[in-house]
Amino acid sequence: MTSPASSTITMFGADWCRDCVRTKKQLDELGIDYTYIDLVAEPAAADVAREISGRTNIPVVVYPDASHHVEPSNSDVEAKLRELSLI
Repeated sequence: MTSPASSTITMFGADWCRDCVRTKKQLDELGIDYTYIDLVAEPAAADVAREISGRTNIPVVVYPDASHHVEPSNSDVEAKLRELSLI
């Protein structure tokens, strides 16, 4: 049995980050369910994002298959969502 977290996309981001705003908008427009972790509201979560990605860049998008993107383009996100049959 898989845990609920494994079937969810998690995005680490911040409202001041233009790439974060763009990726969040894309997920919203595609109707994708995801968990958004605001690094301004939850600064400690930045350590989690850095552990996942090995970098300090955001957004970090973690997919249900445990893969992730750091600062993905819209086409990167779309390709991954298609690969996972989420769109």
